[in-house]
Amino acid sequence: MKTSLKSSVLFVSLLGLVTAAKAQEEPKSKLKNGIIYSAGVESGLTLGNFNDKYKWNLGGSLQADIPVAANWYITANAGYNNFFGKDNNTDLHLIPVKAGIKYFPVGLFYVQAEGGAAFAVNKSDVEYERTAAFIYSPQAGLKFPLGGSNSFIDAGVRYEASTKFAKSVNSSKVNFLGVRVAYALATK
Repeated sequence: MKTSLKSSVLFVSLLGLVTAAKAQEEPKSKLKNGIIYSAGVESGLTLGNFNDKYKWNLGGSLQADIPVAANWYITANAGYNNFFGKDNNTDLHLIPVKAGIKYFPVGLFYVQAEGGAAFAVNKSDVEYERTAAFIYSPQAGLKFPLGGSNSFIDAGVRYEASTKFAKSVNSSKVNFLGVRVAYALATK
């Protein structure tokens, strides 16, 4: 029941983003303004076996969007996430480092896919065998222009998951629905 509720919330959020994107139609040339740097806060709700030990996360990230073609960007993202433990479990501290692609199909609405590595800062405290695991995250979002033509609020919803940090521990596979809200600034 909890998973279907979370899936419904994600679907409604994406539908709202698409609707808002159509209302925010701007010339496509606004999207190709050089490299876009953003700094944001992130939070999410854990899913699956990961939810057995951790409730939710809070963190931050820095991202660069590098234009490669009209409406297409290469992304580079690094951050920090603290997953809050349940039932006296130790918090998990991760540093995700990812790269990917971002595409704007409609106005300021985008879809993004990233992959990379997540590094467990406190692997011995949480009894993980590995320091790093493969991580991937599909995302959809919207850029809201601010007063100047080069600054935006970037709001996105994503699913993020990883491979296991410990072979025999199912809850060592990161799995969550997250939100990122960032201030973004284009270089041109």
